[in-house]
Amino acid sequence: MNTILEESIREETVCRTAEQMLIAARTAPKARGIDNLVIAVLDKDGIRELSDKLKEMAGGQDVPSFFLRDANCILLAERVVLIGTRLKSVGLNACDLCGFSSCEEKDKHPDVPCIFNVNDLGIAIGSAVSVAMDNRVDNRVMFTVGRAAKELNLLGDDVKIVFGIPLSVSGKNPFFDRKS
Repeated sequence: MNTILEESIREETVCRTAEQMLIAARTAPKARGIDNLVIAVLDKDGIRELSDKLKEMAGGQDVPSFFLRDANCILLAERVVLIGTRLKSVGLNACDLCGFSSCEEKDKHPDVPCIFNVNDLGIAIGSAVSVAMDNRVDNRVMFTVGRAAKELNLLGDDVKIVFGIPLSVSGKNPFFDRKS
């Protein structure tokens, strides 16, 4: 009789879940069917690089101390999913939600998000974390991780908003009740 211990399948299970999260984010509904998302997963080496960047950022005067907390926290992750968006209007003209009267006006301000880019990003994140939940893989959506990924340019120059989702399997979710 073969016995497979849970510890022997953790990494494979988290990796498979991360891949499914990427697909869930990609297939999530998007305004007018326009897809401005960029989605990736980091392995342990990428996580260490991301953690180092968070530690570097934590040394700056304008960054809160919880960046250092999160830098240490993500080292407990087996994978980190990154989901980001480009800031391109979707051509609805006259929605007025970005503060401009038309998409043409908004496009004169390329660093201002189209509300639909942000909305699509949120829906994609929700779809991705629901996959983690369905597979009982611990996770947490972290803007700090996304900021570090953006500074490292991990998703490309044109991706302006990024969130990170560390994944872990352990007796207790390491991404909650974090020490400050």
